[in-house]
Amino acid sequence: MWSNVFLQVVAYASVLTFVSVLIAKAVKYATMPIHLRWELYPVAHETERTYGGSYFEDLDWWTKPRPRSLLGELKFMGRELFFFALYYRLKRGYWYVVYPFHIGGFLLVGWLVLLLVGALTALAGISVSATTTNVWGNIIYYLTLIIGVAGFIIAAIGCIGLLVKRSIDEGLRLYTVPKDYFNLSFILATLLSGLGAWGFYDPAFATIREFVKSLITFTPVTNMNPATYINILLICLFLIYMPFTRMMHYLAKYFTYHKVRWDDAPNLKGSKIERKIKEALNQPVSWSAPHIQSGKSWGEVAKGLPEDTAGIER
Repeated sequence: MWSNVFLQVVAYASVLTFVSVLIAKAVKYATMPIHLRWELYPVAHETERTYGGSYFEDLDWWTKPRPRSLLGELKFMGRELFFFALYYRLKRGYWYVVYPFHIGGFLLVGWLVLLLVGALTALAGISVSATTTNVWGNIIYYLTLIIGVAGFIIAAIGCIGLLVKRSIDEGLRLYTVPKDYFNLSFILATLLSGLGAWGFYDPAFATIREFVKSLITFTPVTNMNPATYINILLICLFLIYMPFTRMMHYLAKYFTYHKVRWDDAPNLKGSKIERKIKEALNQPVSWSAPHIQSGKSWGEVAKGLPEDTAGIER
């Protein structure tokens, strides 16, 4: 009983940690100094110049409206999110392993959501099983089963593929540090424990659904088999660990696209961008080099740069 209570405490802590760190990182990224924009075209929200042009081509562009297409951004994000189009185009061999790994992960996120929905359904007095006469309970049962099993299998195949690919591909091996192997091994252990718990002890995911139900009702859980216990513990530990690693790159990727790659807002007098640039130029220089002196602001360095570097050998 006490071990089950411990598992519940760890589950609460994992969700709290994951959400808290996720929000903290999002706020940090959103409030960072203005970025150096890539100025690469076309941008996804461009509506008139899909060939790669910009509104800067227009005469008196600052006096004209700048239409943006949310649909264009959603189409690009959809291709990357669900098909990993850039990987497929630039590194096909890597795509064959990275794609199932991520798709399996997306399915498992859906599986966790379905477990939550199933627990709420059970609390509403509706049976979630293969034999129930309630259509909703039947749908949730089969969706949870199919998506969960598919997610574990597909993600495990991709994870094994990534471990092998990063080990034998010389180009990838150069950029793979021990922590990357640890992360993939941790994920693989979690996935295999889930498959083991499902295959030998919990073929309908009923036990883990009851655990989710106990988290909602703040009541002790009983009849927890060892394999499911280990799987839940690994999932919780992974949720605690993940936000502190590079596996949170999807959050940084959002800001990279929207605030670096696609941000083409002009720097007009009195604008928000002008204010941010002034704030950046007032930042102190924290490093030095033959052409950069510390103890000044970036604005001072920029103004003195041509004169200060006149004698530097090029």
